[in-house]
Amino acid sequence: MKLAARPWSSIGLLLFGAVGGLVFGFWEARRARNPAAPPGMVWIPPGEFLMGTAGPEAHANERPAHKVRVDGFFMDVHEVTNEEFQKFVAATKYVTTAEKVPDWEEMKKTLPPDTPKPGPDVLVAGSLVFRAPPGAVPLNDVSQWWKWTPGACWNHPEGPGSDIAGRMNHPVVHVSFDDALAYCAWAGKRLPTEAEWEYAARGGLAGKRYIWGDDPPRDDSKLCNIWQGTFPNINTKQDGYDRTAPVGSYPANGYGLHDMAGNVWEWCSDWYRADAYSRRAAPVTIENPTGPRDFWDPNEPMTPKRVIRGGSFLCHITYCEAYRTAARRGSAVDTGMSHVGFRCVMNKKP
Repeated sequence: MKLAARPWSSIGLLLFGAVGGLVFGFWEARRARNPAAPPGMVWIPPGEFLMGTAGPEAHANERPAHKVRVDGFFMDVHEVTNEEFQKFVAATKYVTTAEKVPDWEEMKKTLPPDTPKPGPDVLVAGSLVFRAPPGAVPLNDVSQWWKWTPGACWNHPEGPGSDIAGRMNHPVVHVSFDDALAYCAWAGKRLPTEAEWEYAARGGLAGKRYIWGDDPPRDDSKLCNIWQGTFPNINTKQDGYDRTAPVGSYPANGYGLHDMAGNVWEWCSDWYRADAYSRRAAPVTIENPTGPRDFWDPNEPMTPKRVIRGGSFLCHITYCEAYRTAARRGSAVDTGMSHVGFRCVMNKKP
């Protein structure tokens, strides 16, 4: 005999409704904490961390370590690529700093008084390009490997005769701070603060030297795109890359971000002061710091600089271990180089 279907009892309906409400509430709360990210971005949850380092390897501009709290934000999974920057240029007809003839009146404001005006063969559009010297050179003379190259720019990374064919998924380089800001405005995004950048780079790992932990990378570890061999004249290219690598070629950190160590330096929104941390130090947690109000680099006190982070493919432990998570540097706002790029962030929409 076939039994008739029995309707839900009142108690069953109440229990189903209660459980369903709890499940729905759980997922709604989770969604509020981890909102859906725009394409190509990930959500970086709010949190507190120890910014800087007190480790024995710390440089003076990385001390003292201090407590910082940041709100949640979205961040690009990888650096802005040549393909993405090309779309921006095509849509806006933007001309980068490297493609413009330098303005001597602006340049001399950052130089010592009575600096003679360079000749017309120097005041031409171009950028700084890394050129490996033929042999060993003193590591205190960067002019041995950095060369002003007329015609070098984002789509001619090594100068005339070079192009980005086959490198569309590599990070764009030779972008000045102003170029990065222009792209961000077009994309509806912004540059990260230095605090946001370091917090995101750590990927949830507290107090670690690198984005993956405390163990230094080996030439065969394939953890990030840095120099392999003897800097600056011998690059063994054991990882297969002479300069930049395609974005996403190396493992992501705990937040799903690629290339937060090595590949290219990345612009941050903060002015660079070598003493920023010592001026900021306080026994309280600092909320969402946006950097100092002015710039200061004792080596170039007249040059306006913004913070760059992450190190690049030129970093090597014998010269520049700037792929350490706490490492920081300043770069002139009007200067693009063949190892400097950027990535963007966005605030959570209300």
